[in-house]
Amino acid sequence: MEPPPDGGEHGGPPPGPRFQPLTPFVPIAAAVTASLLMAVLLAWYFSRPIRELRLAFEAASGGDLAPRFAGIAGKRGSELNDLGRDFDRMTARLRNLIDGQTRLLHDVSHELRSPLARLQAAIGLAHQQPDKMAASMERIERESVRMDLLVGQLLTLARLEAGAISAAQEEISMADLLDQIADDASFEAAAQRRSVVREGEADVRVIGQADLLGRAIENVVRNAIKHSDDGGVVELQLRAVPDARRLCIRVLDRGPGVPAADLDAIFQPFFRASGMHKDIEGHGLGLAIAQHVVLAHGGSIAASNRPDGGLCVEIELPVAPQRAAAR
Repeated sequence: MEPPPDGGEHGGPPPGPRFQPLTPFVPIAAAVTASLLMAVLLAWYFSRPIRELRLAFEAASGGDLAPRFAGIAGKRGSELNDLGRDFDRMTARLRNLIDGQTRLLHDVSHELRSPLARLQAAIGLAHQQPDKMAASMERIERESVRMDLLVGQLLTLARLEAGAISAAQEEISMADLLDQIADDASFEAAAQRRSVVREGEADVRVIGQADLLGRAIENVVRNAIKHSDDGGVVELQLRAVPDARRLCIRVLDRGPGVPAADLDAIFQPFFRASGMHKDIEGHGLGLAIAQHVVLAHGGSIAASNRPDGGLCVEIELPVAPQRAAAR
């Protein structure tokens, strides 16, 4: 007997399509959900420090330069954390510059106030006592020279801070330059009943600007002359260090020296060491200019007290490579 057509084993209707479960789509949905969750977490992780940086920049633009990322100083492995630390270093540098400019403006105002007051007093005295006109004019001329010297030193310091040393460099014969400085300093010291003695030889050359470098060394020598007693001797010593390719210049005096706590501070503009004689003229810019010039020439400058009294200022400069002798 043949089975019925289009029927099953028992002659019933043919079976329909079976139900397909969602099991294959579950891993896909889980992966998409996990990806979205990870994307949200990453977006939050990266957007939070970016928002903090944006707020920090807004505060800095408003004048608030306080450090804001000091708490992440110990963390590593995040470029955003490194950027935050760089921001703090930048704002710290800006704070130092602003504080320095404010202090410089205050010091300049203080230094100019005294000669201006003396000028006004001399002018008033000339009006009240015409018979003392000559003395008043002498005082006016002296104060005008002091103010002109102060303005000139300030302009030089501003040039150096602006990087004016970077152009027009040449080879400088240090033997010739130091001979000229010693001769000029000896002439100036003789008028103040002091003397300058040069010791040592160094026929080497330095790359830089002769006028600025000469002024820097001259400022150090003049400072030593000013702080020496009557009859004192200022020593200008120089020697070459061939192994290190350096030139060492030392300026020594027999003055009162400087307190140990002020040895580094004497190179700051308008600084006056404690216990300095009030009758010593100067504005405290000479050594600051000298430090800027020496550092711009790749050298170093430092001060130390001599064991038997007096101050020693030591300058080291890199020596230019020697040229091969022509055949």
